[in-house]
Parts: sequence; C-alpha cells; structure tokens
Amino acid sequence: MSAVMDEEIKRWTARRKSALVLEIIQGKTTVAKASRQFDLTPAEVESWVEDGKRGMENALRAKPEDVRQQYERQLKELQEAYGEAMLELRARKKLAALLSTDET
Repeated sequence: MSAVMDEEIKRWTARRKSALVLEIIQGKTTVAKASRQFDLTPAEVESWVEDGKRGMENALRAKPEDVRQQYERQLKELQEAYGEAMLELRARKKLAALLSTDET
C-alpha cells in the first residue's frame, strides 16, 4: 500500500478514501484485502469505489448543465444552513434577553 495507507487510520477522510479507491481501481489491492487490512466491511469499501467512479464520471462529463446543477444544489444547501444559523442566532438572542430580564 502507499505511504498514505501505511499509517494506522483512525478517521477516514475523503483524501484517505480516495487514495484507497485509487489503489483498488489501479489493481494494487482488492476490496477484500482492503477490508481485512483496515477492518472495514466490504460493502463500505465497495460503496466508496462506486462513489469514486460516479465522481470521476461526473468530473469528466462536466457539461454546463451538470456544473450548473452542482452549483444550484450547493447554493440551496448553503442557503438552508444560513437559515438554520440565523434561527439559532435569533433564539439565542431571545434567550439571552429573557435571562437578563429575569435577573433584574
């Protein structure tokens, strides 16, 4: 395995998953070997390989519609996260105001 894979892995980051998937695709290891070596389920590793293949396909496709859909999806997710953050901020301000009026 490569240097990235030699260390004991406590957390599987996207970079580590990508390195493992690349080694499987290149034939340097198999799903079964990787599963045993890193104490993962074969289904988990296979899902990473499938995700990697889909990601490669989308990256190579890169039609304007695909890129636009990605940006629209990302924008929607960011807008939702912003909305949730604003709600939490308002709730915290209200709570702080209520707590400060209780103290007086």
